[in-house]
Amino acid sequence: MADAKLIGIDLGKHFFFVHAQDARGQQLWRRKFTRHQLIMMLAQHPPCTVAMEACAGAHWLARKLESFGHQARLITPQFVKPFVKGNKTDFGDAQAICETASRPSMRFVAIKTPEQQTLLALHRVREALVSERTATSNQIHAFLLEFGISLPTGARAIARLPALLDEPLHELPPRLIATLLRLHRRYGQLGHEIAEIEMDLKAQLAEDEAAQRLLTIPGIGPITASSLIAVAGDAHAFRHARDFAASLGLVPRQHSTGGRATLLGISKRGNAQLRSLLVQGARAVMRYIERRHDALGTWVQSLLRRRHSNVVACALANKMARIVWAILARGGEYRAQPSPA
Repeated sequence: MADAKLIGIDLGKHFFFVHAQDARGQQLWRRKFTRHQLIMMLAQHPPCTVAMEACAGAHWLARKLESFGHQARLITPQFVKPFVKGNKTDFGDAQAICETASRPSMRFVAIKTPEQQTLLALHRVREALVSERTATSNQIHAFLLEFGISLPTGARAIARLPALLDEPLHELPPRLIATLLRLHRRYGQLGHEIAEIEMDLKAQLAEDEAAQRLLTIPGIGPITASSLIAVAGDAHAFRHARDFAASLGLVPRQHSTGGRATLLGISKRGNAQLRSLLVQGARAVMRYIERRHDALGTWVQSLLRRRHSNVVACALANKMARIVWAILARGGEYRAQPSPA
């Protein structure tokens, strides 16, 4: 097997399709490997560049390959698709990955550490539990409404559910009462599980010096700071603060042609959960913006006089993302600037 300079791997669960080429871009060989065979082959192969799509299992394999002396490159799948020639095949995908990785202007995904992936896993579990708790609450409201009982929204109303069911005014079937109490218990269990995960996240956050500096930014709390560290722990992967904000989809989407620039709404690219956290944090800052007399407060108040609050929230979230990049890339913490005279 000839020594390759660039290897493209189409990742799978059990089988991996590999395309290898030399420095001139000529194909040397292509083969199908199991996971164990792939690891053994790359462990014995001379150091080279190995490219993969940034999908399930890619970050673990990239760290493994770097321990063998290879240079691992992770590529966003949407950048690979235009380079697929003809029909889609596994070897064709591997060849397209090589072609994409050889582009001098290609942008690559930063390889995540085990700690970052662990944080992301906790955030995904928390997000799923929050969704399940919301669904449970909606079921309780819907079942009661079927019997003419309109329950107020919020966790306090759910907490008063057992007392509500004991009232003689509401004549409900016994089995429905048992079902509602079962849902009430499940709602409480989900709340305890979410609280435990948040305590774990805060404990990890307390051990991270960079995350503590992020907490000084207005609108960023423990959950957002933890998510930022997990997604963008290495800020040097982005050249500018605007690149980081763009990776989160907080910049205008363009549809420009013929020399005429057309700006649309935000692109909504990247991590949807992190973008949502930043926007909600921006709304929290806007809620009491009249109390801020620094440069940030003056800027937001001037925007609110000219733009819709939704537009201002996205603009403030963009500014928060840029401040996050500056703190992670250059150090220091957020310091409020005085308002210009």
